[in-house]
Amino acid sequence: MEQPKYKRVILKLSGEALAGEMGFGLESTVLSSVAEQIAEITKMGVEVAVVVGGGNIWRGVSGAKRGIDRATADYMGMLATVINALALQDMLEGLHIDTRVQTAIEMRQVAEPYIKRKAIRHLEKGRVVIFGAGTGNPFFSTDTTAALRAAEIEAEVILMAKKVDGVYDSDPKLNPDAQKFDRLTYIDVLNKGLKVMDSTATSLCMDNDIPLIVFDMQTNGNMKKAVMGETIGTYVGRE
Repeated sequence: MEQPKYKRVILKLSGEALAGEMGFGLESTVLSSVAEQIAEITKMGVEVAVVVGGGNIWRGVSGAKRGIDRATADYMGMLATVINALALQDMLEGLHIDTRVQTAIEMRQVAEPYIKRKAIRHLEKGRVVIFGAGTGNPFFSTDTTAALRAAEIEAEVILMAKKVDGVYDSDPKLNPDAQKFDRLTYIDVLNKGLKVMDSTATSLCMDNDIPLIVFDMQTNGNMKKAVMGETIGTYVGRE
């Protein structure tokens, strides 16, 4: 049996992607599909940690534009990510996948506090670890959380699950002539201002040599293809 190329991965899920076509809240069919794909690669022996966003419920930047203090708005967004983390945990456990939610803001009644060594131990035991509440600090995105946690737990790659099949030079929904990139360097992403992840997260990945694979999560089997090292989506790395 062919072995996965990556043994330990961070899966970055945006909140918007979890909303599906509704645009707000959680779409059960999307959540179910993501859980099934995570279960598939976990059963292959891949250690999976997940970072979830909260944009399907609340976005700190948008809240700040409405007059809410930016730090307060960001903390509200962190709480939204925990809602998504608990929903994903419940869906995974329905598939008999042992799961732990760890949060950067303590809320012991619903999740463990984030402890690096404990997270790694869970992964070694075959449990999926879901990181909620971002970094626990305002002004930092969940993209940065994914890069930070990947560096801390020594993940080999960050899988960026999107609603598009890779990175384009412009929005493919608005521009039918948009060109898709198969491979990019971190510098390309920064210089071209491509919306893979924010500049802080991209720089952190570059400094720690953590590659990214941007792929379409809406197609079943894509997550497996990514961990097997098949050519899929857009690869971002040093070369």
